[in-house]
Amino acid sequence: MKVLGIESSCDETGIAVYDSNNGQIWQRLYSQVEKHREYGGVVPELASRDHVAKAAPLLEEILGEIGGVSAIDSIAYTRGPGLIGALMVGANLARGLAWALDKPVLGVHHMEGHLLAPMLAQDKPELPFVALLVSGGHTMLVDVKRLGDYRILGESLDDAVGEAFDKTAKLLGLPYPGGPELAALADSVAKSRFEFPRPMTNRPGLEFSFSGLKTAALNIVKKNQPLDDSLRVEIAHAFQWAVVDTLRIKCGRALEETGHQNLVVAGGVGANRCLREVLEKQAGEHAARVYFPAVEYCTDNGAMIAYAGALRLLGGQSDDVADSDVRARWSLESLSPI
Repeated sequence: MKVLGIESSCDETGIAVYDSNNGQIWQRLYSQVEKHREYGGVVPELASRDHVAKAAPLLEEILGEIGGVSAIDSIAYTRGPGLIGALMVGANLARGLAWALDKPVLGVHHMEGHLLAPMLAQDKPELPFVALLVSGGHTMLVDVKRLGDYRILGESLDDAVGEAFDKTAKLLGLPYPGGPELAALADSVAKSRFEFPRPMTNRPGLEFSFSGLKTAALNIVKKNQPLDDSLRVEIAHAFQWAVVDTLRIKCGRALEETGHQNLVVAGGVGANRCLREVLEKQAGEHAARVYFPAVEYCTDNGAMIAYAGALRLLGGQSDDVADSDVRARWSLESLSPI
């Protein structure tokens, strides 16, 4: 079965087709980073308009590769969570195609797409596992007993980890999007004179909080004005190490609490080199295994939506083509098992 996946939850337009028979993927991705750079963040109205302009041409390119629109068996799209206007663009395109082609259609949870992205690799994680979902909008640990059966073990009480990276990068005067820029600076040195706290690690539990790290960074920046390149590098290194070490501690606790031996790390921050190295080392020390998506599937993309949709569609799930519901907020725990 060939499933068309449409991702439009924020500022990436992702169109992909996943063939469930052989695992083949065709995909296109358009990033709006340059459009939003001058504003220092995503402008929802501009994001929606750009999805309108870019989705159809990307779809036409893929259809040309797979043999035309008749090759599509079903359609999946991101229903939420995300920016309402951006979600509506993808939802309307998906449902319009489904109505015109008389094909099944299904709205997919964006974070389930991320959670399942490591399964696009040949070396797939075995169930059950703990999932660490880390992105610009989400930070959470999830107990995954089976596909679709999710229990949130802990999540951020304030800033998501990707958001904390971006805000701290802005304090350092780095260009948008700042997270990858900060990570590149941090990786360029082996140590720093600065020390950041590891928030909420001195108490039991699996909740996160990153706003305090942002405040600590602000205080250090204020005390060390004017910043030179050496100071920026050391602050970036200390900040990244505090974030990664906090995630390491919480992941270790989650594995101990659940008794699982497999850890899945997904979302945009899952591409962070330091995080990957630290969690792989920790997994080896605990006789566990850690799985990451390919870097191209860490950020928002259509392939993960097509794959998650395929699993549910093959399980007999689909939506009414007239259902116009998109969701800015949507709990993973409300999903039904696959």
